[in-house]
Amino acid sequence: MSRSSRSRAPGGLIEILRLFTVVFFAGLGYETSRVFTDRGHANVLGPFNGVAVSIIVGSGLGYVVGGIFGRTLAGAADRTEVALREVSADTLLAGALGLVSGVLTGAGIAWPLFFVPDPLIAMPLFGVVVAVLGYLGFRVGASKRDGVLAIFGSRTGVTPRGPALSALPRVVDSSVAIDGRILDVVRAGFLHGRMTVAQPVLDELQALADSADPLRRQRGRRGLEMLQALQREPTIDIDVLPDQHPDITEVDAKLVRLCLDRNEALLTLDTNLAKAASIAGVRVLNLHALSLALRPPVVAGEEVNVQLIKPGREPGQGVGYLDDGTMVVVERGRRLVGQDVVVHVTSVVLTANGRLVFAHPADPAAAEQSRSGAAAGKRE
Repeated sequence: MSRSSRSRAPGGLIEILRLFTVVFFAGLGYETSRVFTDRGHANVLGPFNGVAVSIIVGSGLGYVVGGIFGRTLAGAADRTEVALREVSADTLLAGALGLVSGVLTGAGIAWPLFFVPDPLIAMPLFGVVVAVLGYLGFRVGASKRDGVLAIFGSRTGVTPRGPALSALPRVVDSSVAIDGRILDVVRAGFLHGRMTVAQPVLDELQALADSADPLRRQRGRRGLEMLQALQREPTIDIDVLPDQHPDITEVDAKLVRLCLDRNEALLTLDTNLAKAASIAGVRVLNLHALSLALRPPVVAGEEVNVQLIKPGREPGQGVGYLDDGTMVVVERGRRLVGQDVVVHVTSVVLTANGRLVFAHPADPAAAEQSRSGAAAGKRE
């Protein structure tokens, strides 16, 4: 839509609303004049009788009020248009269903207005009631999108979106507690809300803590201590749930069934459990997948191609950057500045400003040439 068409639309809306308001107030003035039947047909202002004066006064008042009302509503319509640009299609569909319901409800409530003898009063009032309830229906339908789509989903072919995975309560398994990194994830603000710890998980950790094997005992104690630390976090609420399915022997199977029954997500580090739970229909938060997503783009021992763009701080160093902006410091790479070089990564260091990769040329001939050139430069 062009800018001119957008600017004309509010003006047209204002005039339409003003027209309806003028008609309403003119009808109101006419009905008011009929109350005074003894003077309704007498001339009270020059050639105008009481009916004519009432209609003229009502029309003028309606013209003024209609302009104010129209401009206000047109401004609200513009703001609504801007807001709707950011609204998803399913929210608009739910709002449209609410609008239709509101219009039908308003029509059912306001139809007795047609018993009013003068249609000039009945029609505008009917339109106001229908418009207000239609607007309220749209707002309620949009705000209660999932519920509305669940009611009308079978008829519209649209199914409501489920709650976001981050909004679901999480069932914690023993692997997460033993690993311990969940505490750092929580303190970084990526996990919060309610977490459920099933009694079978506590029993499993206690059995590990009481084991005669020192390694298993250490893992069990670490898991219990981690759950205690999570209880002290202000952004986390830990709920300990008794065994809901004593007939199931496997702890993993108990957790899957618990998630399905309570519509909660499974928080785990066990990849096999995550796959099995996903097949069963459980929504899974896999911390192992998160760690893989955040792993460095390169690791020690890997060979990558990098363009050296400037000398480094230390003698003989060349500096380049990976596609994600990670700095690569190449030893014996100063003479290779300006070239694309295959380098062998020796180490990856995490600093306060990000990752820093150290490497050296993978081609021994290039490295030797760079080294000899650096030595010749020093002799000179």
